[in-house]
Amino acid sequence: MQNHTSGTYPAPHFDPTVDELEALKQMEIGRAISVPEALRHHLSGRLYERGYIAKNATGDLVITDSGRAVIRRQEG
Repeated sequence: MQNHTSGTYPAPHFDPTVDELEALKQMEIGRAISVPEALRHHLSGRLYERGYIAKNATGDLVITDSGRAVIRRQEG
């Protein structure tokens, strides 16, 4: 018998942790975070992978429009 699965798995819904949400809020008020600082504060790579944060021209991490939408959903 052959297995005809595609090998893909739909990812579960992502809800940021309290710490991740706080980091997004700090970024929203204009605070860019350097990569070393992000590592010190254990900023989750999930935020970057999900497109909620991105690197700017200087290499700092900044919030994206998707990240702002997450904050609005959590507060709404």
